[in-house]
Amino acid sequence: MKNITLLGIDLAKDVFQLHGVNEHGKKILGKKVKRSELPTLIANLASCKIVMEACGSSNYWSRKFMSYGHEVFQISPQHVKPFVQGNKNDKNDARAIVIAAQQDNMPTVPIKTIEQQEVQMLHRYRESLIHERTALGNRIRGYLREAGLFLVQGLSQVRKQIPLILEDAENELTSGMREIIFSCHKKLLDLDKEIEKYTQKIEHFCKQSSVCERLMKLSGVGPIIASIVYATMGSPTNFKNGRHFAAFLGLVPKEHSSGGKQCLMSISKRGDRYIRSLLIHGGRAVVKNSGKKTDYLNCWIQRLHKERGYNKAAVAVANKNARHMWAIMAYDDKYVDHMKLCA
Repeated sequence: MKNITLLGIDLAKDVFQLHGVNEHGKKILGKKVKRSELPTLIANLASCKIVMEACGSSNYWSRKFMSYGHEVFQISPQHVKPFVQGNKNDKNDARAIVIAAQQDNMPTVPIKTIEQQEVQMLHRYRESLIHERTALGNRIRGYLREAGLFLVQGLSQVRKQIPLILEDAENELTSGMREIIFSCHKKLLDLDKEIEKYTQKIEHFCKQSSVCERLMKLSGVGPIIASIVYATMGSPTNFKNGRHFAAFLGLVPKEHSSGGKQCLMSISKRGDRYIRSLLIHGGRAVVKNSGKKTDYLNCWIQRLHKERGYNKAAVAVANKNARHMWAIMAYDDKYVDHMKLCA
């Protein structure tokens, strides 16, 4: 136990599988441990490198193990899977985690603080409410179509037209149908209020955070984008540079090169789809309004829009914003936007 230099842990709800090796890569520990026993076992270990898959509860355990003086890393499950030998079980999974951790340049997942997880939870819950509201709006439309009633696209039309439809005694809606649609409409309005409530919570967090305030100075970056980037990035030192962070979000081209001939394709779309979509939406807003300004950055956007098209220009702005946000967080107040100096 004292000679362990690398420990892989296959996380679970109740029983955890451990696989420890020494400096020569030889296995010296392989056992199952109950959740209640794990903290004591890790606390009694000599300082070593602990690796686990980035999954549910991994941030909690990472913070706990770091408080014991260990060096902790999280690896994405997709990078661990190729190293699983034989059938899939807890023992082989823990061994695969150790093998993956021994590879050169193995990418790791940033460990989040409890504050960052709170912000991320706000976003995830708000996003789920938006999906629920969209599904409810579609459900109401489907119910009404069965009675020969059709609504124009947009949730605003659903909110406006439902009261009028329910008051109309000449349509084919039965009393039972009216009761269901009334209930759905009430739930839709409740979802609107709840979404607004959590949006305000995010905005309030950004007002209290000096980092988010600096991020929001960028064009196309508001409270929603600033807060989720802050929560996702963790420490800027997790990334070598801004390009590395943009690649982490899937905002760089896929490469399929061979024989010394470079071939770049569409963006890789790796990483968090939610953040990437927000950045691209912000980029679209910047491209749309770039014609109103004549500074260096907006002239570049206009030229890109003309030569490459609207969507590619929006993605380029999203990529640039991602790199700028990394620089702002990495260099703090020392960051200088050279694009503005060229204006």
